[in-house]
Amino acid sequence: MNELVIMVIGLFLLSIISGMLGLGVAFAAIPFLGLFLPDLVNQVQPLSLLLNGVTALFAVFGFAKSGYVDWKKAIYLTIVATLAAPVGAWLVHYVPQIYVWFLYFGAVFFLAYRLFKPVKHTEGQEENFKLALILAIPISVLAGFLGVGPGFILMPTLILVGFEPKKAAGITAFAVIAPSFSSLIPHLATAQWDLTLMIPLLIAGAIGSFAGARITSLFMPSGRMKQMFAIMILIVTFYKIFTLIA
Repeated sequence: MNELVIMVIGLFLLSIISGMLGLGVAFAAIPFLGLFLPDLVNQVQPLSLLLNGVTALFAVFGFAKSGYVDWKKAIYLTIVATLAAPVGAWLVHYVPQIYVWFLYFGAVFFLAYRLFKPVKHTEGQEENFKLALILAIPISVLAGFLGVGPGFILMPTLILVGFEPKKAAGITAFAVIAPSFSSLIPHLATAQWDLTLMIPLLIAGAIGSFAGARITSLFMPSGRMKQMFAIMILIVTFYKIFTLIA
């Protein structure tokens, strides 16, 4: 099978599942694209950030149709995350790529733990949005450094401070759009773009993320899908570790 076809199909499937969680696809896309593209900072991260912004945008459309986006809180989170994320994206240019991969792997295992052991939301629990805004600053800096949107930590953080899971997913999807694009700014001078690859991946990601958000909004309890997402990114990540040490 053609390599481009494999990448498009794989990204489409990852986008469906990440769209179901409101995360944006970058966290899963980085190890997946790293199987095909050799340069983490100049190829994989810029493309993943672009994909993350687009997939999060279309996931928002899916969640908004079911009323799961609190627009006011999502906008405040967006402002904080957008200002903080480029700091991490700037720092990554001064750190050897192997250390970035190690930090990324650590974040993957944290995410997998959070997805397998999700925070239980208590009915009637008060939403501590001020705390969420404060925590969004270091979360976004770390996300910019890793070349992903902040959603992979932000969504479980929102649940931790009292947000209902589907509402947390809707807010997260909106809040990671602008930071994904702002994190691209430090990469623009060195990014290596391939339009024949980028355009099919963007289309696949947009369709998949919208479909995933609608599935969660209308039909799917999120617990099982969170575990499936964790398993998928762990498989791809372990394979990437193998390629790095082989």
